[in-house]
Amino acid sequence: MINARELHKKWMEDPEYRREYEALEDEFTVLDACIAARAKSGLTQAQVAERLGVSQPAVARIESGKNVSLKTLRRYAHALGCTVKIELKPMQPGAGA
Repeated sequence: MINARELHKKWMEDPEYRREYEALEDEFTVLDACIAARAKSGLTQAQVAERLGVSQPAVARIESGKNVSLKTLRRYAHALGCTVKIELKPMQPGAGA
């Protein structure tokens, strides 16, 4: 069986893969935070969906971290008994805007 972490580690050695992966870092951060908060709450996607009045696939889309509005993220967090905290950090040198 292929270990996803090991495969990712190997792929990160490829500069193009690394660049594309790092370009999606914000989405991965949202995804990780959502899934971790839901796991800590002990709720399934279906249960969160019921609390939000949406379908389970809609919750899966929120947890994908792509194109999630702040309003939706706040509703999702509230359904888990959480709040949203956004932090703006300086870019690394050379990661120019």
